[in-house]
Amino acid sequence: MHKIKAIIFDWAGTTVDYGCFAPVDAFISAFAHFGMKPTMEETRAPMGMQKRAHIEKMLEGARLAALWKEKQGRAHTRQDIHEIYNRFEPALFEVLHHHADPLPGVLETVAKIREMGIVIGSTTGYTQAMMEVVVPLAKARGYAPDCLVCPEECGGIGRPYPYMLWRNLEKLGVESIHEVLKIGDTAADMQEGKNAGCLCAGVAKGSSMLGLSAEELAKENSDALTALLDTAKRNYKKAGADFVLADIAALPGLIETLNQGKGAEEYV
Repeated sequence: MHKIKAIIFDWAGTTVDYGCFAPVDAFISAFAHFGMKPTMEETRAPMGMQKRAHIEKMLEGARLAALWKEKQGRAHTRQDIHEIYNRFEPALFEVLHHHADPLPGVLETVAKIREMGIVIGSTTGYTQAMMEVVVPLAKARGYAPDCLVCPEECGGIGRPYPYMLWRNLEKLGVESIHEVLKIGDTAADMQEGKNAGCLCAGVAKGSSMLGLSAEELAKENSDALTALLDTAKRNYKKAGADFVLADIAALPGLIETLNQGKGAEEYV
């Protein structure tokens, strides 16, 4: 059994931007320009993908595809995806600086991971220009992974393809994919990890998968919250997650369990 020597984090919804709301608001704003109102489920389902691919995935859904045809009188084209993206990007840049705060427990968790001698990489569905906004703000607030890979570094190809994750290994000098644990908050994150060949874990609280703000989460009664967490866990597992963590603070315990060669049933 290989020991975990590298953690590859996602950004929005995993380490920053509780609930992953910056891209959600921007996608809804972009589609609204074309007279369409996607549901929260339609908007979040492709979350974690490269953003043009995200828009394409949304338009492949039966309801939105039919609605586009109704509004435009034809099926959507590559140019339409381009036009929606051109509305999405400025909408995102308008709000991105408000969504760079590290999630609760991230700074403490990262400190513990570093004490274990583990390196920290990251992948994202954001472009390099978007990350030029997020990275310095997150760093000023205490969070800075050892490296970051955006889709542009891999020919514009993002998740669920594994190339960004593999590029992290190159930058970090990690010898084996079996020494890696991928952490994320979307189905695309889990698929990225599985396609790369490593273990992966989904984080529930603060995630796009759960889709709640900290305030909304606090208002849920215990039974409702349990049901929501159970649903998120099932969706993570369906996407290929090996483990599901209630929150990021549980990560050091999972790493210790794996590195000691013990069973991690409580995280499965």
